[in-house]
Amino acid sequence: MTDKPTNPTNIQVELDPQAAEGIYSNAALISHTPNEFILDFARLFPGQEKARIRSRIITSPAHAKAFLASLRDNIARYEAKYGEIKLHTVSEAQKN
Repeated sequence: MTDKPTNPTNIQVELDPQAAEGIYSNAALISHTPNEFILDFARLFPGQEKARIRSRIITSPAHAKAFLASLRDNIARYEAKYGEIKLHTVSEAQKN
């Protein structure tokens, strides 16, 4: 007997009200071990030298790579629609 593979397009995602509010982040730190990637999302305020980590995501290397591919695809579509995203250094961002 063979098992049918599950179809990922049939996954239902539930978004609870607290998660729906979201968390703003303007800084990220990424580290890894052989078994996982750790993504820390922080908020840095102008004039401050200390950022507070607001959320931490721990995921597998395979999922991190799939996330990167999806993020690249979404950025390419965003830039095709709205124009190139300009990157700023931390010191440039703090001037605003």
